[in-house]
This record gives sequence, C-alpha cells and structure tokens, in this order.
Amino acid sequence: MDKLESYVKRYNEINEELINGSNLDRRAYEKLAKEQSSLSEYVELDNRKKELEKAIDDAKEILKIETDTEVRQMAEEELEQDRQKYDDLMKEIEIALIDKDEDDEKNVILEIRGGAGGDEASLFAGELLRMYQKYAEKHRFKMSIVSISPTEVGGVKEVICTVNGKGGYSKFKYESGVHRVQRVPETESGGRVHTSTVTVAVLPENEDVDVVIEEKDLRIDVCRSSGAGGQSVNTTDSAVRIVHLPTGMIVTCQDERSQIQNREKAMRILKSKLYDYYKAQADAEYANKRKCQVGTGDRSERIRTYNFPQGRVTDHRINLTLYNLNLVMEGDLDEIIDALTKAAIEEQLHKAD
Repeated sequence: MDKLESYVKRYNEINEELINGSNLDRRAYEKLAKEQSSLSEYVELDNRKKELEKAIDDAKEILKIETDTEVRQMAEEELEQDRQKYDDLMKEIEIALIDKDEDDEKNVILEIRGGAGGDEASLFAGELLRMYQKYAEKHRFKMSIVSISPTEVGGVKEVICTVNGKGGYSKFKYESGVHRVQRVPETESGGRVHTSTVTVAVLPENEDVDVVIEEKDLRIDVCRSSGAGGQSVNTTDSAVRIVHLPTGMIVTCQDERSQIQNREKAMRILKSKLYDYYKAQADAEYANKRKCQVGTGDRSERIRTYNFPQGRVTDHRINLTLYNLNLVMEGDLDEIIDALTKAAIEEQLHKAD
C-alpha cells in the first residue's frame, strides 16, 4: 500500500500549496487543482480503509473483554462483515492503483473507413458511424463530424469525427482495429453471404502544444548589432542570440534598440518555432499510432465480427460472443466495452504479480 500512501501524501501536500499559495499564478493553481482532483479517489479509498481497520480493531477489543454471550455474538457478526468489506475494498484499491492510461480522460478523434468489400464496406462504415453516434449519445458525449466522404450507394467511404466528454477515450479506445461484417448484401441476387471490412482508428485528441521553456534549457548571448554603419549600428551590446539546448534551435534578434526588447522578441519567436516543432512531432506520433491501429484493412485482421444471418457479434480479442447484434448496432456496446475493460485490468494485475 506504499503507492496509496504516497498518493494521499501528495494530495495533502497540494492542499497545503493551494491554501498557502498566494504566489501561485493562475496556470500553476489550475495545474495543482487538477492534480489534486485526480488524487481525491485515493484519499477516499484510504479513509474507507482506515474506518474499516478501526471497526475491526474495535470488534476484536470487544471480544477480548466482553463475557455476555449475546454481545459477543453481535461483535463476531460485525467483525465477519467488516472483514468481508475490507477484503472487497482491498481488491478495489488494487484495481485503482493500476497505472492508468494518461489519455483516458481526453477527447477522441474517431476515424472510420471502408476496407475490403467495395460498396458493402462503405455501407457498413455508415452503419458503424450511426452505432457510435448512438453510443456517444447514451453516454452523453458530444460527437461531431469533422469531414465525411459519402458514396453513391448511400454509404461512407471515410468519416472523421470528434467525441468530446470526460473519459471519452477510455470508452472508445477498444474500438480501434478492423471490424468484419458478414451478411447478404442488398445487391446480392443469389443470397450469398459476403464478408467485408471497415477500419476504425480511435486516437486521443491532440491538444494545443503547451510550450514551457525552462531557463536551464537556454543559452543567451548578447553582442553588438551588426549593420551597414552609421546610426544603424548600436554601440552597446543590444543584440540577443538564444540557443534552445534540447533542440539546438537558435534565434537571433537585433531589430530593437535595447537588449530587453530584443530578448523579449527573440523569446516570442523561439516559442513560436518550438510550438511548430513539437506540433510536428505530435502529428507524426498521431499518424504512426493511426497506421498501427488500422492495419491494412484485410479481412483476416479483425478485432470483431458482426454476423447478421446469425444475429451474432464476436469480439475476437477476448473470445466474447453475444447474440444481440440488433441492440449492438443501436449503440448498446456497454457489455462489450465493459468486458474489454475488465480483461485489460486483469491483464495488468497479472503483470503486476
């Protein structure tokens, strides 16, 4: 329980900083408040743990000194109940202490694209879009279409959406991969079952890159401005050259007459250049994650199969099969998502052991 104690200790430290933090600027205050909020669940668990430990100790103490049969029986019953509650709580704490995905609370970028199967794939892509819209509505997420490419047959070649709401990524992240549909297309006159695929990519929304420049990461040199001579050349060391050591980025400014003005302008330019630099890195990571998630769209790379003739949906990652396909297509994904979440938790617990 060292981890739980460290979280509670950090919560209390932040509380002291916020109470006595008259020198905190708005950004620092909000950052601490957000961290404290994320730790509050551990404080609650720790309080419940201490209350149960005290109740168990009190019941044991009664049994040591009490001779009345009826009172002892009541104490033994309470002790047994509290021990069971304590065991259940320790399991809850164990799960809560699993390292969380830092992206879980973020908004979502959802991409759906028709894969193998031509028109049938595009039709099913449109149906998956509707399924996710229903699911988002059920959980009170705000889903917005950013771009969509419809097909002539009424399907969707590709669609990109955003899903906004706390915990959005934690709910949608298991949908990434290839979704396979097996059914008789409307255009199939022979009644044969066709297999088509749709690729889905779910990514945490890239927030604006927050550029924080540490003083220790800078080397600042001052020198005299160079120029064509005459009054355009300063006789004091007003030009500023700033080197950002982690990236090797260099910005020089000598436009202004004073060193302070040149430094301020150079810092603004450096922040702007670093923003572009980190944004490019974030976009590259985003593209790489998306490529890993959707694969090639081949029929064999599936995470889930929707079999319409049998009314069956199967998630191949956890070997879960349900016979409620109609409900699933109406956005009733909770049983599948909950099972995938539980499997992920159990896997992490197994690794921790």
